[in-house]
Amino acid sequence: LQINCVTFPHPDVMPEQQLLKPSEWSYCDYFWADKKDSQGNNTVSGFEILLQKQLKGKQMQKEMAEFIRERIKIEEEYAKNLSKLSQNSLAAQEEGTLGEAWAQLKKSLADEAEVHLKFSSKLQSEVEKPLLNFRENFKKDMKKCDHHIADLRKHLASRYAAVEKARKALTERQKDLEMKTQQLEVKLSNKTEEEIKKARRKSTQAGDDLMRCVDLYNQAQSKWFEEMVTTTLELERLEVERVEMIRQHLCQYTQLRHETDMFNQSTVELVDQLLRKVDPAKDRELWVKEHKTGDIRPVDMEI
Repeated sequence: LQINCVTFPHPDVMPEQQLLKPSEWSYCDYFWADKKDSQGNNTVSGFEILLQKQLKGKQMQKEMAEFIRERIKIEEEYAKNLSKLSQNSLAAQEEGTLGEAWAQLKKSLADEAEVHLKFSSKLQSEVEKPLLNFRENFKKDMKKCDHHIADLRKHLASRYAAVEKARKALTERQKDLEMKTQQLEVKLSNKTEEEIKKARRKSTQAGDDLMRCVDLYNQAQSKWFEEMVTTTLELERLEVERVEMIRQHLCQYTQLRHETDMFNQSTVELVDQLLRKVDPAKDRELWVKEHKTGDIRPVDMEI
């Protein structure tokens, strides 16, 4: 059974072939035939479908890096605003233990700003940059691979055309030999046996040519088969590598996020401690001692 110049076993003869990797849904087993495109007008080769998936994966990776870049911008802007707010002078004249707690709260904003600034810096170096740099030359490598497989398919198609041409030539030679033989037998022609031998030699030669063309076709298909297996397994390996790489760096993102939450919590712990120590009575005592004008109370005027 020939489909787009590729020979497949006929379903009636061999309904199911043994898979190359029976225990896996591997690329090397399921992308040999061509498939109709989404519009149903043209066919797309199985390799092209795999290539499109790889290119889509590369685009998804790039978009993830862009997403992290936006997260970094938000963190940088947030850190900037926190730092600015920590320098605000509002309520700076609050005194006593409450004043200490208020001053520490404002300082905690500066500490938190520093935490978010470090978080954004680590996001850039440990998540965004690796996502952008991974498989930098991926598209170039895929283009080479695509051209190589496409060239093999073109070569296979040309070999298939040669087989069909040789098959047609053999049919014509056989018909010519059969016709001349029949004419000689019924004496409808003055063809000599020499001409019959000549026609038989041409028929034999045409048969040999067909066998040679079939052999060359099989060699071309075998080469294409080997390259398809090798390349699809490589694409599969690259996809596994891509997914694992992204998973690791997204895990790094969540780890950095947990660390940021932990550091942010630590910035307010001292504030909590000071707030628990706020003592209105003590604050009143300290304030009175600093600002008192005297402890002699007025008395009634005598007459």
